[in-house]
Amino acid sequence: MSAVPRKACASTSTSSERGADGAGAVLLHPRAPFRLDLTVWSLRRQPRNAIDRWDGRHWRRVLLLDGVAVELSVCQVGAPDAPTLELQLRGDAPIGSTQREAARDAVSRMLGLDVDLDAFYRMAAADSRLGELAERCRGMRPQRFPDLFEALANAVACQQVSLSSGIALLGRFGRRWGRALAGDAAAYAFPSPRDLRGATAQALRAEGWSARKAEYLLGIADALADGAAADALHAADDAAALAALQRLRGVGRWSAQYALLRGLGRCGAFPVDDVGAQRHLGAWLGLPRPPDAAQTAAIVSRWQPYAGLVYFHLLLWRLEREGALTL
Repeated sequence: MSAVPRKACASTSTSSERGADGAGAVLLHPRAPFRLDLTVWSLRRQPRNAIDRWDGRHWRRVLLLDGVAVELSVCQVGAPDAPTLELQLRGDAPIGSTQREAARDAVSRMLGLDVDLDAFYRMAAADSRLGELAERCRGMRPQRFPDLFEALANAVACQQVSLSSGIALLGRFGRRWGRALAGDAAAYAFPSPRDLRGATAQALRAEGWSARKAEYLLGIADALADGAAADALHAADDAAALAALQRLRGVGRWSAQYALLRGLGRCGAFPVDDVGAQRHLGAWLGLPRPPDAAQTAAIVSRWQPYAGLVYFHLLLWRLEREGALTL
């Protein structure tokens, strides 16, 4: 994978607040164009995702913010060309300014509100096939998980199984070890490395993890527990981060590229070993057969430094073909 600048885009989103407590709405104003539905679907990947919930208008997720379990509820109240997002917060305890600021930052980071895609759209316009898909997906932003541990846990869960099986496994994992919102067992945060202290491989196997994947997950949790390793990876360039990720037990090239894109927000990362992505890339391009990993890397190199954005566009293309959404 070629080196890609870590900071290719400028921050452009703004926010304002209406109300002084947890029930008050926080208004976010991402750079246009923006579509919440497409961005959230690229995060969810499957209709049965229990962590990132979507009812057709609201995206809901529970995060731990300064020790408080807080449910974020986001809806778009402005058109894609004049976007405004309304963020509502519901917590286990009174929500103060610290939690509100952390919630704004989390939504901005996870939904890519501060990512400027003008250069990507100019590149796409010069490619007839990509330009057509980019226009249909216009407003989708590169999303990411709230932290690197969740990205790697998703990668491990989805290794060598179908995406639907991996998503179901992650849902059970969240219900067992994540912090639930008081009075709402269906609303729970994704577990953190801290939540897995004392967890055993045997307990994970009881929730459906294979013995090997359970060992991988616990090892990754230990490696990221104090935050220092994650901080170092965020500061590293793409090549160094990719190499460091692959030094974690159970993290091969696919998982590392996946975490680079979905955990560290590197828009040039395309998981070339992703069999589903190979299949969808081949079908979208009208190839006689899906490309292998080397062929996929060669194909997507033409779209650098935005190959990861093409990965997200192909995901939306697949979801539309399955009838999950309308572009």
